[in-house]
Parts: sequence; structure tokens; C-alpha cells
Amino acid sequence: MSEASARRKPNGQPVLLDTELDHLPPELRWREWMGRVEAVVFAASEPVPREVLARVVGKSCNLELVIDDIRAELAGRPYELVAVAGGWQHRTKKAFADVIRGAFGTPAGQGSKELSQSEALVLMCIAYFQPITRGELSSFFGKEVSRDLIGVLRAQELIASGPRSPQPGAPYTYVTTKNFLSQFGLDTLRDLPDFEALEDAGLLSKDKLLAGDIPAGLGREESDGE
Repeated sequence: MSEASARRKPNGQPVLLDTELDHLPPELRWREWMGRVEAVVFAASEPVPREVLARVVGKSCNLELVIDDIRAELAGRPYELVAVAGGWQHRTKKAFADVIRGAFGTPAGQGSKELSQSEALVLMCIAYFQPITRGELSSFFGKEVSRDLIGVLRAQELIASGPRSPQPGAPYTYVTTKNFLSQFGLDTLRDLPDFEALEDAGLLSKDKLLAGDIPAGLGREESDGE
């Protein structure tokens, strides 16, 4: 009987995966769980959430400890297991960014084109003040934020439409996406640097943003709606 056949019931349905592994001694059971978790993460093209990993291990398995052990074993490797976008993903360590760039012309994990300074500033404001309308963004910068600029961020799946604003006309708001978290190596929005801490460090000023202290070329002047 082939391995594929052995894994199927007589009615053709696949046999349920043994997640408890009660027949194994504790140490081997733990190693098997570690292998399963790493295999699932390795095979995935995007961050794997906890609920998916929980499908391949026993109910008594502490996933956090399994992940800690995997990360410890990868300490000397050029890649690591990181928490990003609400899940877990293998990523090349930052120390090897120049190596990856030399081989492929782009850092590992960077599939989108580099943002212009204006695009990055608008994305930053959306990240910190979401949900926010295009009109509110324009007020922040003292000049019109163009639909084309918003379109660039949407095309790269860094932002998406949020709930309608209660303002007259109910314009759309904009929010960041899971792809934004993934691209910037964040697990959740709580991992964004604290805005007040950035102000205290002199790296960012809300007053300057509100005063429109940004480079020229933020967007075309437009007279259309949101």
C-alpha cells in the first residue's frame, strides 16, 4: 500500500492528523511539534496566524514556547522566525540585506517599489491617525493630497478603504492593511513607534505636519470630491 493510500480512509477521505502524539515520549513529541510548526511557516507565502499553527499541534502544546525554541535554534542562521502582521513568518535577518540586494537588487521581503518621500509621509499619517479621509490628510499638509498618490498606496496594498466618515457627504476613510504590517515588519499597529516618543526625540513633529511642513510635490491641486 502506498503512503498516499495509507493516509486515506476507505471512503477516500483523508485521515485526520494525529496532533496529540500520545504514543511518543514527551521530548520526541515536542520535537515533532516544533518540526510541524516550522514546516507550516516555511511552506506559507504569507504570515501564518496562531489559529492555523494550532491545527497541527496538540491541545496541551504551548505554541509560544515552541516558537521560542525554534527561534533559539535559528539564532546562528541567516534567517529567523518573526511575528509580523498577526502571524509568523521566516525572514532573512537585516544583517544580510546588502547580500540579498547584491544578489537580487532588492532587500528580502520587499516586493513593492520604493515609496517617494511624499508617499511615505502620507502613509505615515494614515498609519498614525486612521481612519482618516483624504480631505483630512490635505488639511494636515496644507495642500491637496491627490487621488493618484492615494492610488499608489492602494495599488501596493498598503492602505484600503475604511468606514465612511460621519462628515457631510460621508467620504471614505483610509486605513492601513495587513500588507502594510508585513512590509514594515510589524505584528500589530501597537508596534508603531509611540508618536509622542518620536516627538520627544525630535524625529517627528505633529505641529509641523499640521502646518504642512513637507516637500513640494505632494499631489496635484484637485477640485473633485473625496
